[in-house]
Amino acid sequence: MAEREKLIEVKDLQISFGNGRKKFVAVDHVNFDIYKGETFSLVGESGSGKTTIGRAICRINPTSAGEILFKGQKINGKISKELDNEVIRKCQMIFQDPMASLNERAKVEYIIAEGLLNHHLYKDQADLHDQVMNALHEVGLLPEFASRFPHEFSGGQRQRIGIARALIMQPEFIVADEPISALDVSIRAQVLNLLNNFKKSRGLTYLFIAHDLSVVRFISDRIAVISKGRIVELAEAEELFRRPLHPYTKALLSAVPIPDPTLEKKKKLLVYDPSIHDYSVDKPVWREVGNGHFVYGNEKEQEAYLKEYQANA
Repeated sequence: MAEREKLIEVKDLQISFGNGRKKFVAVDHVNFDIYKGETFSLVGESGSGKTTIGRAICRINPTSAGEILFKGQKINGKISKELDNEVIRKCQMIFQDPMASLNERAKVEYIIAEGLLNHHLYKDQADLHDQVMNALHEVGLLPEFASRFPHEFSGGQRQRIGIARALIMQPEFIVADEPISALDVSIRAQVLNLLNNFKKSRGLTYLFIAHDLSVVRFISDRIAVISKGRIVELAEAEELFRRPLHPYTKALLSAVPIPDPTLEKKKKLLVYDPSIHDYSVDKPVWREVGNGHFVYGNEKEQEAYLKEYQANA
């Protein structure tokens, strides 16, 4: 099999806030690659550090250690103005709250065109207008919406405006930060289908951030599970659902609702207790148990994970 092209590489990433005694490490020793054309999902509970990682890749959050590479070039820390501009153009973000991420005082046309204006990516006013109309059309919004303000739209429509704003920059990589969690259930599938269609038609690569495993199962190529700033397990989507190894992943999966009421009643809910890990002497490592399935644990745990993995093969 040909070696797949790595678009994003995250190596030993650490992100902390504050200094001295008030220092808080939000993300610690995180490693993963995102291949061109895939949807890589980062799943974990609120406060686990997943959004912090997404914002660091887009250069919104500073990093305190480690490296983030985009197409083999380091993009965290101090970089040249040219590279900074390229990252802004090629790496876009769709935010969780479509209300908070849109400028309430600006009309939709300006909101969508802002990136083009900042980077002078248009020939003249007519070209700028055409690009905005095309972006609106692509996300399923009417041309007359361009002259309206964000508060005149529903949550789903506002999220489509946010998607249009990201897509107009012709990005290669998009961080989708819980893009459907603020939306009604009926609208969620529409937005997910929209993102999936763009992935196919434009060859986009996504980092999809979510706290709900049931959502990411059907759109992800690979899933990484994050807990308290550390990735504890990483595998292909179906593999993770079929053979979860880490207790935290099992607890997350046990919370996924089953559409069958009889099975749902019999389901056993697992509660994750971090105190089961004794890392005082036997230190944990990040290791592949087989076929791209990685898990975090100490020597004793790794042996147990490997046995469990092989038993379920």
